[in-house]
Amino acid sequence: MKARVTVMLKAGVLDVQGEAVRHALGTLGFEGVHGVRQGKVIELDLAETENAEETVKAMCEKLLANTVIESYRVEIL
Repeated sequence: MKARVTVMLKAGVLDVQGEAVRHALGTLGFEGVHGVRQGKVIELDLAETENAEETVKAMCEKLLANTVIESYRVEIL
C-alpha cells in the first residue's frame, strides 16, 4: 500500500523559496506569474492495514509536517 503526503506552508506564512522561484521565472521571461507556493511530497510504502490514513496522519503530526506553519494532505493510493 502506498500513501502520498503533500505538505505546504499555511496561507499567510511567507514562502521565501516560492518567492525566489516567482522572481526567477520573471527573470527568465515568464511574465504573469503572480505567486508561487513551494511544498514537498512524501511517498510512503506501507504494510496493508485498515487504519492506514490515521497512521499516516499521526506520522504527519509527529514528524512529517510542522503543523504550526504547514498544512498537509494524505492520499492513500
